[in-house]
Amino acid sequence: MATETKTPVGSAPTLAPQVGGRPTSQVNLKVATIAWLVAAIFYFFQYVLRSAPSVMLPQMSTAFGVSAVGMAGIIGLFYYGYSAFSLIAGAGMDWLGPRKVVPIGAAIAGLGALLFATGHGTAGSMGRLLQGAGGVFAPVGAIYIASQYFPPSQAATLVGATQMFGMAGGAAGQFIVGPWIAKGLAWDTFWTGLGSALLIMAMLLFVLLPKASPVETKHTGPAMIRSFYLVFKNPQSILCGLIAGLLFIPTTIFDMIWGVRYLQEAHGFDYGSAVMRTSMVPLGWIIGCPLLGFLSDQLGRRKPVIIAAAAVLMICLTFILFGASNGLPPYVLGLVAGIASGAAMLPYTVIKEANPPQFGGIATGVVNFINFTFSALLGPIFGWLLHRLSGDAEVMQNEHYQFAFAPLLLGVAIAIVLTFFLRETGSAAHSKLSV
Repeated sequence: MATETKTPVGSAPTLAPQVGGRPTSQVNLKVATIAWLVAAIFYFFQYVLRSAPSVMLPQMSTAFGVSAVGMAGIIGLFYYGYSAFSLIAGAGMDWLGPRKVVPIGAAIAGLGALLFATGHGTAGSMGRLLQGAGGVFAPVGAIYIASQYFPPSQAATLVGATQMFGMAGGAAGQFIVGPWIAKGLAWDTFWTGLGSALLIMAMLLFVLLPKASPVETKHTGPAMIRSFYLVFKNPQSILCGLIAGLLFIPTTIFDMIWGVRYLQEAHGFDYGSAVMRTSMVPLGWIIGCPLLGFLSDQLGRRKPVIIAAAAVLMICLTFILFGASNGLPPYVLGLVAGIASGAAMLPYTVIKEANPPQFGGIATGVVNFINFTFSALLGPIFGWLLHRLSGDAEVMQNEHYQFAFAPLLLGVAIAIVLTFFLRETGSAAHSKLSV
């Protein structure tokens, strides 16, 4: 029979240590639900940070005094901070618990937004880097709570629900912020407001996140290094990061940086229509992440869901790049592509199941690090390729985008192949082994 963990009057509830990822009492499960929810709301704001630049690229290019390609490079700095601090965020969860690190991440992201609003090259670049560095604490914290304090049978569903919050922010950063900008909202006013909101969010997170009992590990540098070594040494960890990264790139680079401009220049859509169509991708994520996670939990298998969804994503990308713009009903391709690319979150569940439970935060940090290193390194390459193919033209043509982004198809194909080498970690595989 479960026992209730008592806490002193007036103190925050304590999340008890876990056994096999399960909470030790029903009271702790309720507390964990609140903790997960507030971290997921922070993730919503983080994705607004990530996606909003795509709907104001011309205004920011003018303010910063750089070309669209140069502005895309500044925007891409987000992923350098995001990638590098993934490892720090993961270790912080395991050693200190979410309450001591997630609010700091929100404050750093808020400061980054305020610096970005200055429109100054150096300050803005530093601000964008800080947005990524602070923003990474949102998914790592929410996924850590979801996987450490809930039953393993709900792992993929909750990780998918976490990403649903993020992509809701991604959609809001496009189809809500886009019309605001079209109606005259100054781009710097938007970033100042968002930065202020994140600073308030940091205070709320500190108040609402409960005190947690970190995994009992020696709090020493060598112990931390050994933990990272064990996770990185596991080939399954590397596979998870590569698969997630290859499935994320179409969203993080193509849709959230170049999507609006691609539809305007290559297919002649007006600004409003382009914003609505690109926002269908994160809207698809809102549906696909929890849906594919739930389907994976129900099947008790991860690999078939990843492979099938990746195949659908590749078909959608082919139509988006090489099909006629009026060949299918409006919004269908973006929505289906978003739903299918939601499978990129399943490797986050697999890496947790393929490593010791006491390294839950580090495992999430590692998959995030590998995943978004792709975006950090390839973002400038795609921008440079577009720049070279267009010959410095102010307006790029459809064939320029086709040649530049065709490698995305190869990347998804590689992700499918790599998935075959992934060890199945779903409950059905465990049941089969126990027979």
